Amino acid sequence: MNSHAMSKSQIAYQWIKARIHDGTFSPGYRLVLGQIAQELGVSVVPVREAIRMLEAEGLVTFERNIGAQVAMVDETDYQHTMQTLALVEGYAAALASEVSPPEVLEKAKALNAELAACLDHFEPNRFTALNREFHAVLFGPCPNPQVLDLVTRGWNRLSGLRSSTFTFVPGRAKESVAEHEKILGLLERGAPAHEIELAVREHRLATLHAFQAYQAERHS
Repeated sequence: MNSHAMSKSQIAYQWIKARIHDGTFSPGYRLVLGQIAQELGVSVVPVREAIRMLEAEGLVTFERNIGAQVAMVDETDYQHTMQTLALVEGYAAALASEVSPPEVLEKAKALNAELAACLDHFEPNRFTALNREFHAVLFGPCPNPQVLDLVTRGWNRLSGLRSSTFTFVPGRAKESVAEHEKILGLLERGAPAHEIELAVREHRLATLHAFQAYQAERHS
C-alpha cells in the first residue's frame, strides 16, 4: 500500500475509533463502509483497511449476514464491574451522606431534572454523561479515599468497556431517573446511611439486570 492510501486509511481509522470511544458508534452499531467512505470523501478501500485495523484491536467484529459492527461489551467483565460498583458505590454514597453539605443535594436534584428533561428527546450519550455526573456528585464527598478510589476505578472501567445500557434499553433511562428520585428523597429526609447504601446498590444492580435481560433476548 502506498503512503497516500495509508494516510487515508489512518484518517478513517482515527475517525471511526474516536466515534467508538465517545459512544457515537455504540456496541453493536453496524459500520457501513460505503456510508463512512462518503462521509470522509474517500473510497471504500482505505475504510476497509481501517476496519481491519480496528478488528485486530478487538474494537470491531464481523458477523455473517451483518458485516462489520462495533464489538459488543464483554458481558462477564461488565457484570463483574457492575456488581463490584454496586457494593463500593453504595457504601461511598452512604459515607458521603453523613458529611455532604446541602449544596450537594441541590446540585444532584438539578442534574436529575436535566436527566428527566432528556427523556423526551433521548440521546444516550448525553444521558450517560449526565448520569455519571449525578452519581459523582453523590459519592464525591465520601471521606474514605480508598473507597472513593475503588468507585472511580469502577466507573472508569465501565467507560473502558464502552458500554451505555441506555443505548440498548432506552426504557431503563426512565426507571433510572425514578430511582434517582428515591435516593434524593432519602437524602432529603436524612435517612440512615444503611438505607442510602441499599438504595444506591439496588439502583446499580437494576441497571445490570436490564442489560442482562437485553442480552438474553438478543441471544434467544
